[in-house]
Amino acid sequence: MPDRYAVIGNPISHSKSPQIHAEFALQTCQSLEYSRLLGDLTNFNGDVRQFFANAGRGLNVTVPFKAQAWALADERSPQAELAGAVNTLTQLPNGRLRGDNTDGVGLVRDLSRNHGFELRGAQVLLLGAGGAARGVIQPLLEASVAQLVVANRTAVKAVELAAQFAPIGAVRGCGLEALAGRQFDLIINATSAGLSDAVPAIPAECLTAGGWIYDMLYSDQCTAFQRWGQTHGAARALDGLGMLVEQAAESFWLWRGVRPDTAPIITQLRGTAAAGSRG
Repeated sequence: MPDRYAVIGNPISHSKSPQIHAEFALQTCQSLEYSRLLGDLTNFNGDVRQFFANAGRGLNVTVPFKAQAWALADERSPQAELAGAVNTLTQLPNGRLRGDNTDGVGLVRDLSRNHGFELRGAQVLLLGAGGAARGVIQPLLEASVAQLVVANRTAVKAVELAAQFAPIGAVRGCGLEALAGRQFDLIINATSAGLSDAVPAIPAECLTAGGWIYDMLYSDQCTAFQRWGQTHGAARALDGLGMLVEQAAESFWLWRGVRPDTAPIITQLRGTAAAGSRG
């Protein structure tokens, strides 16, 4: 009987994760099945416990449950501990649940390996101070960016979030209005504004000449933030599809001990989209 894995979220019908992991399994000759699980907004813990009680091996966790998964995990990786969010749960041989966060690794790998962006020495702006932003700060700092600025509509949230990560790198928080006069080599959108076809209210001059923008949301068409980048002279305006595949590959490696080749899966998903959001 194949090992059972799933992604849990609410909503969940849009998730590309089952398709991604099915391709990983074929590529690496792994025997597993991977499905979607619609989580109960009032009983997430019960859904997780039932999944693992029924011989589940691992769960990916997407919105809105990453903080609850962090609280549920019996032990956490250092990255998940600091992020305060878990997107990968694994049942250990002793029955305990281990929580990991692979989002930041996925973002950094997509930017650096798939697209060739040089993070070392870059001035980076991260928009948002919620769970999506929290999960990527440590990997960005570990990639040796020159400075990471976390900006949020509510300044105090950005300041508090940056303070948690200050011991490991050059990071500061501020409100969106404090960005006037600043320029960045890379602007990453970790807000959910794009779900309503909006963009954060940042100054037009924030992006340096030849700078890149990256929207952690993904879509079959350009996101609102990608359109903003194209309008404001971005050299590259990327969405989060590659990040989705890369974070899935990291989860797959944690579960199966083999690392799939992500490039053909990203190409396949792009092709499907052309012929025809986070998590």
